[in-house]
Amino acid sequence: MAGNIYDNRELSWIKFNQRVLQEALDPKVPLLERLTFTSIFQSNLDEFFMVRVGTTFDQLLADPEFRENKTNLTSREQLDAIFERVKKIEPQKEKAYRDIMKLLEKHGISQVSGDKLTEREEEFAGEYFRTEILPLLSPLIIDKRHPLPFIRNKDLYIAVRLDSKSGTKVGLLPVNDSFRRMIQLNKKPFRFILVEDLILKYASEVFENYNVLEKCIVRITRNADISEDDDSLLDSDFDFRRAMEELIKKRKKLAPVRIQVYGDTGSETVKYLCKRLDIQDNQVFPASAPLDLSFTFTLKSMFEAKKSLCYKPFTPQNSPAVADGIPMADQIRKKDIILHYPYESIKPFIRMLNEAAADPDVVSVKITLYRLARNSKIIQALVDMAERGKDVLVLVELRARFDEENNIGWSKTLQNAGCTIIYGPVGLKVHSKLLLITRRKGEEVEYITQVGTGNYNEKTSELYTDLSLITANQEIGAGALEVFNALSLGNLVEESDHLLVAPLCLQSKVIEMIDEEISRAKSGEKAFIGIKINSLSDRKIIEKLSEASQAGVKTELVIRGLCCLVSGIKGKTDNIHITSIVGRFLEHSRIYIFGTKQRRKVYISSADFMTRNTVKRVEVAVPVYDPDIQNRVVSIFETMLDDDVKARVQGSDGMYRKKSVHKKNLSAQDEFIRLAVSAAKAPPVPEPAEDESSKPDFSDFYREYLMQS
Repeated sequence: MAGNIYDNRELSWIKFNQRVLQEALDPKVPLLERLTFTSIFQSNLDEFFMVRVGTTFDQLLADPEFRENKTNLTSREQLDAIFERVKKIEPQKEKAYRDIMKLLEKHGISQVSGDKLTEREEEFAGEYFRTEILPLLSPLIIDKRHPLPFIRNKDLYIAVRLDSKSGTKVGLLPVNDSFRRMIQLNKKPFRFILVEDLILKYASEVFENYNVLEKCIVRITRNADISEDDDSLLDSDFDFRRAMEELIKKRKKLAPVRIQVYGDTGSETVKYLCKRLDIQDNQVFPASAPLDLSFTFTLKSMFEAKKSLCYKPFTPQNSPAVADGIPMADQIRKKDIILHYPYESIKPFIRMLNEAAADPDVVSVKITLYRLARNSKIIQALVDMAERGKDVLVLVELRARFDEENNIGWSKTLQNAGCTIIYGPVGLKVHSKLLLITRRKGEEVEYITQVGTGNYNEKTSELYTDLSLITANQEIGAGALEVFNALSLGNLVEESDHLLVAPLCLQSKVIEMIDEEISRAKSGEKAFIGIKINSLSDRKIIEKLSEASQAGVKTELVIRGLCCLVSGIKGKTDNIHITSIVGRFLEHSRIYIFGTKQRRKVYISSADFMTRNTVKRVEVAVPVYDPDIQNRVVSIFETMLDDDVKARVQGSDGMYRKKSVHKKNLSAQDEFIRLAVSAAKAPPVPEPAEDESSKPDFSDFYREYLMQS
């Protein structure tokens, strides 16, 4: 890699997932949290195979000579490198799992395999299998008379090779969702066996007329890369929502890209399945830990009371910028508000929506929705608005990967309530987090705008770090209206005075601001670029950042996930410093800072610097004009740069390492928790002065509503 400023996108992502795995290996992380990090590592890898490996296979089939534009690897070379890299790091996950489970035994928590049962446990397990499991099993035989059944994506199967008078056959036992995954064998100490291990132990009782020669547990991962630009969306007689429903059905049947095996990967059973599924040897992944680790979240929830095993409990705090008893709109008119999730609660945002629903002067609400909580209070508020007769326009992104079915359901709920539903431009996902409330009093029209870095999702607002800016700046409101009008007409915003709006005027504006820093540096002035994002792969921006580095611009990048730029390459990127933080919360906020303190421009955004975000999606970045909030956003960024506990720093070899010197012993996420708790204990924000010019003129109904709430 010497001298090359580029890293391969897929291999860089695997490095990110290794950083997740490092949390599972870190003895300073509580044991049950370490256990869930092994599950997160696995679920991340599942999605990676379903999406990115699936996409690469599709590229290979479409054009075997295709090469990606950074490291010039062909699709086949990328696949080979992916399989090799994953097989090197998966044993680390296996070791992490084994070590954690061994340590949990000291706390009275034990997973038991089928051959480690006590006499009493074996008696119970056998009875449980015959009464609770056997009646629900659906055994399948595969031979010349019985074709290979459809094997569901990510489901567990017991696979056996059977010997009979008519020859050898393969049998499959689906481990479906009707079974309890963890079967308790003893309460104190808590001993459990996984249902697949129990079925594996007693598989011979299912195939009682056969001699069981081999048995193992298998799990198939299928390509899930359905194309939302499929011609069927344009050519079919279905509307867009119905066409998406058809594509989701299609995804469930796409080709396998990986098989995981708990047991002998070289067995005749596995060879037979690989042949029938058209899976090559390098797509077979052996495992000594459970193939599905999702049960670890259940295990953690059972023992959360054991404080030494989990993170110290934390609840999102009330923001000191928001006062009780004063309508949100009044507070926002006086001063912009920013909420920092999960350290601060999303409740003020939901309160603002509920107050807007009850405010007779609010005439319309427009919002873009990408991912939502299952029992969404935001949906409830929008339904309430529509049922009260307000004009509610909702852009529901039906193409939010793996949330398509949820969003289809929500779009129907909102439409039935009277909301106007739109889906955005053809071929472009709408990933922006944008809300516009329009209020009319007499002849005056007033906008309140919210722009966020994360989804309108109460659940993830407690797990992901995000920023949410709420402002009564009328120019920003007018810009938001331009975005919504364009989306309603299927058009794109070509120019905006304040907002950065992808796909036509975000990348170009970012490059312009980088160019300004380059110009300043060449003139002998101090120049600075600070970016916090999840991923970096946009080649134009990478090239421009390299140019800035060569001009002497100090550049700090905080990138959680994949990063196709390699820092520290002499003469090319040696003024670029790249930090990645993986910790208790998922880093998700995006911050752009251009310029030194006296002249800096600060934005928050929904957009990463990936080509898919900058030129293939509708994204919005909003400037932070309020000086206090701007200072706070910069302080958040600087605190992350100071992190010397959870931060990993990228070297010129593209690898990430923790800081060797702990000068401050500071974890940014822990510091934000401390600040949020401390600020919440501060005196409440004083109420605005009660002069007639500033006093709101609400109807009696609105006053009554506020008193009740």
